Amino acid sequence: MPTVAVGSKTLEHLQAAYEGESNARIRYRLFAVQADIDGYRDVATLFRAAARAEQLHAENHARVIRSLGGDPTCKIVPVEVHDTAANLREAIQGEEYERDVMYPKFIAEAKKSRQNAAARTFSYALDAEAEHAKLYRAALENMAAGRAEVTYYVCLVCGFTTADAEIARCTICNNPREKFEVVS
Repeated sequence: MPTVAVGSKTLEHLQAAYEGESNARIRYRLFAVQADIDGYRDVATLFRAAARAEQLHAENHARVIRSLGGDPTCKIVPVEVHDTAANLREAIQGEEYERDVMYPKFIAEAKKSRQNAAARTFSYALDAEAEHAKLYRAALENMAAGRAEVTYYVCLVCGFTTADAEIARCTICNNPREKFEVVS
């Protein structure tokens, strides 16, 4: 695999994505605690599952950073935790930004630079974030209904997250169901 000079746009994007995913993991873990306190066990489980997915995205980005001769670094920022509904709205906004703005830009630049591993890790994250946005939006819409506890399944390759217990393979990377992590 070709290396990328330190300071390249691809490496900058990988670092930004690594930092963003690392911070999202912490934020979602804290949001899960608040959802448990607020009595929304299903939402807490969703936040924990998404936190695991964000960790996988960060690890995938870090692996590519290292393969390109870089060292993954990030600054962890303080998290403001609000009530569960507000936390869900914040999560939706973040996931939609990554889906609609950040990752498409990063993917386009990585492809232009012929950095296939970077394009792949960005694409995996983009597709998983799109699903997270859907799951968060559904959770927000169903808060008043008081859903029962939900079990989520997280693909350990790309971070795809689903509540579908019957899924046979990951819809993003085709990883078999046996290689998913159960979050309940």
